[in-house]
Amino acid sequence: MATRATDLLAVVHARPGVTRSAAAKVVGIGTGASTELVARLVEASLLSETAAPPSGARGRPTTVLTAHPRGPLVLAAEVTNASWRVDAVELGAGAVDQAGGSLDDPGWASVSAALSEAVAGLRARHGERVRALGVAVPGTVSRALRVTSSPLGWDGVDLRAVWPDAPLLVAGNDATLAAAAESRRGAAADAAVVLHLRVESGLGGAVVDHGVALTGATGAAGEFGHMPLGDPEVLCPCGARGCWGTAVDGSALALLLGRPVPADPVAFGRELLGRERLDRQEHDAVLVVAAALGRGAAGLVNGLDADVVTLGGLAADLLRAAPDALHEAYAGGLMAYRRSSPPPLVPAALGEDGPVVGAADLAWDALLPTLA
Repeated sequence: MATRATDLLAVVHARPGVTRSAAAKVVGIGTGASTELVARLVEASLLSETAAPPSGARGRPTTVLTAHPRGPLVLAAEVTNASWRVDAVELGAGAVDQAGGSLDDPGWASVSAALSEAVAGLRARHGERVRALGVAVPGTVSRALRVTSSPLGWDGVDLRAVWPDAPLLVAGNDATLAAAAESRRGAAADAAVVLHLRVESGLGGAVVDHGVALTGATGAAGEFGHMPLGDPEVLCPCGARGCWGTAVDGSALALLLGRPVPADPVAFGRELLGRERLDRQEHDAVLVVAAALGRGAAGLVNGLDADVVTLGGLAADLLRAAPDALHEAYAGGLMAYRRSSPPPLVPAALGEDGPVVGAADLAWDALLPTLA
């Protein structure tokens, strides 16, 4: 029964608002068993069963399964090059509370203090409902929850400092978690193999194979931005030269325009790509960067056999700003047999929320087996 209860909660988390009969079919139980199981989970403050919105059809009103208003919550944190946030997330991935701020000092001491204060505040407001913490970071996360991040200048920082006595603490690379979220509930929900590319301060990504994000032997899989597809004269913060990420981010745009490296490459790139009008030099720079992104995406599709490519961060902005250049370079780099029906390039449906949604899902995946 405990396994079936966990499975039912997992269905509601993936499909909030699912009917009891539909959820029972997915779990593989009959009407009587589902009625008993739902009643037990409602009594335990894990589920609610409420009337569905009116459909206009005749017959008995339909009820749907959703999170209980007093049910458990997980905290989902994300750190970027410029900001941080922590969401309190209920079953079904709905955020019920949030804290956040700008990242004036990317040093771990400052960031961990801000996150710790936010976590403490959310726990104070929601009490024992808060059961777990998931964290998305722009770097590599070891199995011991230590993070190395070249964009933030972190070298093996310990995430456990954020909530030292957390009952459950999980973490992952931001692009990997965004990819998992897109595969589960975003633009790639129906895909078998997803390639996700996310440009922020550099380029990260992930492959999701039939619902499983591939993290690699040490948690460093998906560092596509450090493949040598860029200018070999350009030194990457990682220490290597010619990294692909240095050819497709905001710093690459600034370099092509003859401008100094911006303090915030993401904000610089987003502002430039968001303009309605560009001068000739700016237009040409955008085309170069879009083409660099398209060629690299093609190479990864050739090697990984993905059936969809989701683009997040500045990659989605490039797709909007220079679709022809990006698609032309992408098609030109694909093996000939793929060109008649290439895996589509699509913007990430979850947008900037992808990493934090992925962090919440990671926390819920760890929490669900402990609840029923």
